[in-house]
Amino acid sequence: MAQATGPSRPQPATLGDVARLAGVSIATASKALNGRSQVRAETRERVIEAAERLSFRPNQLARSLLAGRTGTVGLLTSDLEGRFSIPILMGAEDAFGAGEVAVFLCDARGDAIRERHHVRALLSRRVDGLIVVGSRTDPRPSLGRDLPVPVVYAYAPSEDPSDLSIVPDSVGAGRIAVEHLLACGRTRIAHITGDPGYCAARERAEGALAALAEAGLEPVGEPRFGSWSEGWGRTATAMLLDRRHEVDAVLCGSDQIARGVMDVLRERGHRVPEDVAVMGFDNWKILTSAARPPLTSVDMNLEEVGRAAAQAVFAALAGSPRSGIEQQGGRVIIRGSTAPLS
Repeated sequence: MAQATGPSRPQPATLGDVARLAGVSIATASKALNGRSQVRAETRERVIEAAERLSFRPNQLARSLLAGRTGTVGLLTSDLEGRFSIPILMGAEDAFGAGEVAVFLCDARGDAIRERHHVRALLSRRVDGLIVVGSRTDPRPSLGRDLPVPVVYAYAPSEDPSDLSIVPDSVGAGRIAVEHLLACGRTRIAHITGDPGYCAARERAEGALAALAEAGLEPVGEPRFGSWSEGWGRTATAMLLDRRHEVDAVLCGSDQIARGVMDVLRERGHRVPEDVAVMGFDNWKILTSAARPPLTSVDMNLEEVGRAAAQAVFAALAGSPRSGIEQQGGRVIIRGSTAPLS
């Protein structure tokens, strides 16, 4: 006689179940439940309604996608001590979810041999995917097309267009910075920025110049490239003022540079922001909040870069891999160093 058993517990709904009920792809369902902006409002509502009908919770996302896998992902960086890579790693870990995915973190320290060693070690642990975080936004060599798991590049794009790279929009950041200064009534804008060998410096300047041109304006002098330091900000500002350039705003390529700019303006008797508005990039709070006045800065939304990279790994595991370069926009954080002209 067969032994009687209790009623079987229904299996929890998966992301695939939600996608089928809503009539969308798994990747679209994932974007909708994660609040991604690429999804139309009516599609998002349909996906959320399907999730509610199936009692699917968003925190089941990682579990449903990683079913039958090891539930581990490798995060490979080249600059663990750098302030740009840390927010990206934090954003990725947030997206993976506490307790849902185990993350192996490796620092290659900018060494290609060490990087290859870490990749082999991570693959030997049978990770389900890799996120490769660069130390700067310049393109970097691809890990190759023959890896057995999805790979997503964050911050620094891969040189191979068949890879997927999630990067900050540096051109757009330069544009929105100038648009903010223009909205404050500033029209005589100088640009002091960092090392021209960095793609970020060149692209931020490109966006700034484009926004000025669209407003029918030219910058005060040519963009001044130098180093990412307060010292360079002081030197460049002294040169600007010694040449008797009339400025009412200085857009700086980094918050460090902006601090130096503000020092010299103050020493020369120029009030910030009454006489000259100053703004920086990167929203490094240890610098922006300690500045006097507090510094307006462009936040590059690096945590969102990390979250998007993690979501792209999930999408690839769900059968919807992508390729190319996808950009995440920045935002202006307004503080006391910029204000409308009175």
